Amino acid sequence: MPSFASPVTAAPDPRRWKALGLVCAAFFMTILDVSIVNVALPSIGRALHFTRDNLQWVITMYAITFGGFLLLGGRAADLLGRRRIFMSGLVLFTASSLACGLATSESFLIVARGFQGLGAAIVSPAVLSIIMTLFEEGPERNKALGIYGAVGGSGAAVGVIAGGILTKFLGWEWIFFVNVPVGAACLALTLRLVSESRADLGHRNYDVPGAVTITSALILLVYAVSKAPNVGWASTRTVVLLIVSAALISLFLAIEARSPHALMPLGIFRGRLIAAANAVGFLLGGAIFGSFFLLTLYMQNVLGYSALQAGVAFLATAGTAVFAAGAAQALVTRMGAKPVLATGMGLLAFGQIWYTQISPHGSYVVDLLPGYVATGVGIAFAFVPVSIAALAGVAHNEAGLASGLINTSQQIGGAIGTAIVSTVAFSHIKALQAAGVSGRDALTSGYSRGFWFGFAVAAAGAVATLLFVRRQDVPAEETETAGAIA
Repeated sequence: MPSFASPVTAAPDPRRWKALGLVCAAFFMTILDVSIVNVALPSIGRALHFTRDNLQWVITMYAITFGGFLLLGGRAADLLGRRRIFMSGLVLFTASSLACGLATSESFLIVARGFQGLGAAIVSPAVLSIIMTLFEEGPERNKALGIYGAVGGSGAAVGVIAGGILTKFLGWEWIFFVNVPVGAACLALTLRLVSESRADLGHRNYDVPGAVTITSALILLVYAVSKAPNVGWASTRTVVLLIVSAALISLFLAIEARSPHALMPLGIFRGRLIAAANAVGFLLGGAIFGSFFLLTLYMQNVLGYSALQAGVAFLATAGTAVFAAGAAQALVTRMGAKPVLATGMGLLAFGQIWYTQISPHGSYVVDLLPGYVATGVGIAFAFVPVSIAALAGVAHNEAGLASGLINTSQQIGGAIGTAIVSTVAFSHIKALQAAGVSGRDALTSGYSRGFWFGFAVAAAGAVATLLFVRRQDVPAEETETAGAIA
C-alpha cells in the first residue's frame, strides 16, 4: 500500500515559480479547447460542409479522448518521467491543433480533434504532478495550486470569449492556430525550467490490462453520455454502452485489487479526503460545463447575440474567477479547505438559480450579470480548494495518479453534466413546441429547466463537501503563513 506522506526535499527548486507559469500556460490551452469551439461551430459547419448530426463531433471527439486517457496519462507521468510525458503530450497537442486549423473536411477535423484530446489527456495530469513535485505540501503548494485553480476555473469561460473574438476577426481556423506558438514556446522553455522526476516505485512494470480496461471504460462512458441526448437515454445503444462501461470498470477494479504493479492502487482511496475531493470534483465539472453550454445557447438563440457578443459576455465570469482565486487560496490558508469549498459550491448553486429566472426578452444586466459574477467567485472558491484537497497528503510517487484522478473526475463530470442538461432542456423544448408554444418562449423555458438540473448538481456538491470533507483534512494551522497570489 502506498505511503501518503510527502518526502522532504533538500532545497526548493529556484526555478519553481517560472516553471509553474510555464506548465500552467500549457494546462490553460487544454482547458481552453474544451469550450473555445462552441461559438465557432456554425462557421466550421458552413466552411467544411458538416452534416447537422456530425457537427457535434467536433466537441465530442475531444471530450472522449480527453476524458478517456486522463488516468493513463497521469500514471505514465509517474512511471516514465513527468517532464518527458509533459513534453510528449505538448508535442501531440500542438501538432494536432495545427492539423485542426488546416482541416479541409469534416472527417479530417474530427480525427484531428481526437488526437488533440489525447494530447490534452497527457499534458493535464502531468502539469499537476509537476506542481506536486516542485512545491512541498503547505503554504507554497497552496499558493501554486491557487494559481493552477485560477487557470483551470477561468479556462472554460475564456475559451468562449476567445472563440468569439478569433472567429469574428480572424476566422474559425485561428481557434486552433493560436495553440501553435504557445505550444512551441512552452516546449522551448521546458528543458530549461522543468527538472525531470519520476516515481520511485522500485520497478518499471506497467499494468497493461488495467490501462486497457479503464481507458476503454471511460471512452465508452463519455461516448454514451455525449450521444444520449440525440439517440435517447433509454435507447438500446445507450443502455448497452453504459452496461459495458460499468462491466469494464468492475473488471478494472478486480484487476487492480490483484495486480502487484497496479495502474491505480486501490489503497489510495483509503485516504478519505481523496475520495471526497474526487466526488466533489465530479459534481463541480457537471455544474460548470453544463451551464456554459446552456448560457451560450440562450445568448445566441434567444437574446440574438453574435458569436463575438456571446464570448465577450463571459468576461464577467472569467475576470471574476481570476481575481477571486487569490482570495480563495488565502482563505484556505486561514480557514482550511472545507468552508471555502462549500462556499464555492454554494455560489455556483446560486448562479444556477439565478439563471433559471431568464426571460425570453431578457437583458444581460438583469438576467445574466449577477449569476456570472457569483459563478466566477464560485469557480475560484471551488477549483482552488478541491485541487488542494485532492493532493493533500499524497506521496510524490503517487502524484501523477492523484492528478489524473481529479482531472478525470472533473472532465467525466463535465461530459455527463452537459449531456444530461442537453437532454433535460431539449426534451422540454420539443414538448412545448409540439404543444404550440412559440420558439423563443419554448427555448427559454427549456434552458431554464436545464439550469434547475445544474442547481441540483451544484447543491449536491455543497452537501457532499459538508458531509464528507472534514476541517482537519486540510486544516488552517498547516498553512498559516501563506500569502495571497501575487
